[in-house]
Amino acid sequence: MNVHSYLRPSLLMGLLAVAPLRADEGMWLYSAPPREPIKARYNFDLTDAWLEHLMKSSVRFNSGGSGSFVSADGLVITNHHVGADDLQKLSDEKHDYLRDGFHARTPAEEKKCVDLELNVLQSIEDVTARVNAGVPAGAMGETAALARRKILAEIEKESLDQTGMRSDVVTLYQGGAYHLYRYKKYTDIRLVFAPEQQIAFFGGDPDNFEFPRYDLDICLFRVYENGRPAKLQHYLKWSEAGTKEGELTFVSGHPGRTNRQYTMAELEFLRDVQYPYLVPRLKRLEVALQNWSDRSEENARRAKDDLFGYQNSRKVYDGRQNGLYSVSIMGPKLTGEKAFRQQMTDRPDAAEVRRAYDRIAEAVRDQARIFKDYRLLETGDAFLGDSFHLARRLLRAAEERPKPNGERLKEFGDARRESLELDLFSDKPIYPDLEILKMSDALTLFAENAGYQNALVQNVLAGKSPRERAAELIHGTKVREVAFRKKLYEGGTAAVNAAKDPMIELARLVDSPARALRKQWEANDETLQQAHSVIEKARFALEGPTRAPDATFTLRLSYGPVKGYIEEGKPVPAYTNFAGLYARNAEHNNREPFNLPKRWFEKKSALNLRTAFNFVHTPDIIGGNSGSPVVNTAGEFVGIIFDGNLQSLVLDFAYEDRVARAISVDCRAMIEAMRKVYGVEPLVSELLAGKRS
Repeated sequence: MNVHSYLRPSLLMGLLAVAPLRADEGMWLYSAPPREPIKARYNFDLTDAWLEHLMKSSVRFNSGGSGSFVSADGLVITNHHVGADDLQKLSDEKHDYLRDGFHARTPAEEKKCVDLELNVLQSIEDVTARVNAGVPAGAMGETAALARRKILAEIEKESLDQTGMRSDVVTLYQGGAYHLYRYKKYTDIRLVFAPEQQIAFFGGDPDNFEFPRYDLDICLFRVYENGRPAKLQHYLKWSEAGTKEGELTFVSGHPGRTNRQYTMAELEFLRDVQYPYLVPRLKRLEVALQNWSDRSEENARRAKDDLFGYQNSRKVYDGRQNGLYSVSIMGPKLTGEKAFRQQMTDRPDAAEVRRAYDRIAEAVRDQARIFKDYRLLETGDAFLGDSFHLARRLLRAAEERPKPNGERLKEFGDARRESLELDLFSDKPIYPDLEILKMSDALTLFAENAGYQNALVQNVLAGKSPRERAAELIHGTKVREVAFRKKLYEGGTAAVNAAKDPMIELARLVDSPARALRKQWEANDETLQQAHSVIEKARFALEGPTRAPDATFTLRLSYGPVKGYIEEGKPVPAYTNFAGLYARNAEHNNREPFNLPKRWFEKKSALNLRTAFNFVHTPDIIGGNSGSPVVNTAGEFVGIIFDGNLQSLVLDFAYEDRVARAISVDCRAMIEAMRKVYGVEPLVSELLAGKRS
């Protein structure tokens, strides 16, 4: 196969005509599931009991991704690439668990993750009326944003105090609704099993977002409570039979973000402002990390997870950007917006809807003017690395915590304190040489975009080159020491000021302009939310509850059958198998990234090479769904989402099921490999029985 970093025009053509095929569109709320369309098309009833069981068996990885419980004894399965962050943090120069894999033969060998938080959704409550009532009538911009921040913090803190659960108010329909999500939170998470990255990500970047695929992209953890494996009522029963072509499947996961309900003005902002900045930045970071990794094996180990992330993101944004350059995407969006506005012409709220579109366009123009500065200073693109992130957290915590809860920046609210401290006091390894590489590149980016003569650039660089300044800051700071961070966090402003830490002082230097940009950005976000609320209210009056909201990294349900597709006139079968894995390896003469771990050659004769390995199906997914369980109508675990094909990258803007596909690891491949290649029979028994023997 060819390596693709763009969407082929031929694959985009025909999307204009997909509307009749969109029967399975939607990343649906568990509080508003698509009962009627599923019953009508598949003759299956989504019962309350079925939904509750799947909801409480589904897990969110706060590091980014999804997973599910697969044993009454706290066993959680997700993707290897979702667990890669934790594998990297648990590794050192002598133990590379990301490269070599890991297996805990006994409970005592299960390795505790340093800062991983898992969330399991317990309930959803509509708090739209209360949130909107908290914003004074007629309030606009910054005044309205501060009022909304206050009421959101109040609701979250009240829920936390009443239930003890993590409580997040989630914005839906771009501001058309607000729901309170309550989660059971786990922070004692231990690594149980991971294969080698080479089989988990077989084919590497060339095969990423392609199909056929041959990846054992799985990783298993166990959640603990009070020092013992959690005892669970809800977990997914393992299917030994797997799926067959045409069978209906469901995906329960946490899609990150989609932009399907954006107006044309917002889509044009992505196309003309955001993506032209993000794509080159990702490419330069990829090159920098790849070159640094090539210098030594230890460099490669340290940078591996970051490099994978940048490579993956680069490919994603390349595809999205090219999608927005295509009339096949933007044409229907423009037509749909014009048609809706025409429908509103004779309605009493027509003028209000027209003003809402105008307000969105104005807010987007304002955000476009400050976008690069906002990214550089507030998002931190100009100071990339854990050291600056920690320094800024310490500086802002000292300033924010004394304020009333509702007046703080949202990440410092009482309801988020435990998660903040878990991140802030993590003892994950932070490597000074890698930090210098990242920060020197970021400082160069800052000078390039803001201009070398810019006064703030001059103050930040302090008369040195970006690399010299980065080395001075990284070697001079103490923020990588957990004890130092705890001392400053507990000591507040006085301790932070007295420390005179160079990285904290850098954070202080840029904090005032960064906060000003954030205030302006959030004021425009408030305008966007208010305007979208007007549009969504009008749309609901016309159409009813026919659409799922855009993804928000909260639990959603999607569905669709196992189904192959036609690409460039040739059929692509729905399944691959182990025989195909070995054939692809031989085709490339075992050269990286198509090489296999040694044990996969040693155990080849033991494998049933006809065993289904990966498969494609049509559920509506996006980034964040990685690790999502795939279940059948019986609610049994039949696979795990790990990717989409190249054509699926347009799903950020529009659903398509003619050629776009979700890609999953088949449950049968997992058992076959764990049993015959890795010899982890006790773990296999636990998966099949749903409990430890």
